[in-house]
Amino acid sequence: MRAAVIVFPGSNCDRDVAVCLEAAGAQVDMVWHGDTELPSCDLMVLPGGFSYGDYLRCGSMAANSPIMREVVARAGTGTAVLGICNGFQVLTECGLLPGVLMQNRNLNFVCRNTRLKVARTDTPFTHLYAEAEEIIIPVAHNEGNYFADDETLKRLQGENCIAFTYAAGDNPNGACLDIAGITDASGRVLGMMPHPERRAEAALGGEDGRRLFASAMERLA
Repeated sequence: MRAAVIVFPGSNCDRDVAVCLEAAGAQVDMVWHGDTELPSCDLMVLPGGFSYGDYLRCGSMAANSPIMREVVARAGTGTAVLGICNGFQVLTECGLLPGVLMQNRNLNFVCRNTRLKVARTDTPFTHLYAEAEEIIIPVAHNEGNYFADDETLKRLQGENCIAFTYAAGDNPNGACLDIAGITDASGRVLGMMPHPERRAEAALGGEDGRRLFASAMERLA
């Protein structure tokens, strides 16, 4: 598998994601936000961080960067996309995923481990998890409160587009339906607030995030 990790000014998890992808066996290209062309790849990753300093709205400036025109175009032809934390925000801002990420309900930055429930296992990113399995993945965000109107939420449920939810009683931000991650209808575009790259090896406290990258390697290679 060949993966392209998009680097924006303010990205701070790009190298971490690249390490996880390489550990899974992928070849990784780091692609600058100002570029207009992407190398041939099977997966595009929008990493966590604070792209463009989170000015205007989180992810809004990154969504309009030159490289995102190519990311959107490639996604339209079926190339898989993974957006983590700030990357999830970018995916909603550029229209690849519905909804919006708002400020956390308690108005504070949250940085801690969260318990997630795996809600969808038929995607390139989740097939190595068990349905309804509970895993631990860290979050680190100020705007992780997923919101969408009732019609969109019903559609996400009806089309089985909710990939991860926060376990009962462990929603850190007030997200609707306890949503921690969603996909598009195809399952090939995944946006999630928790950081799987931050819990992908024993030295980081656990390996629950490793299977997400291994899943992608198996299904997208």
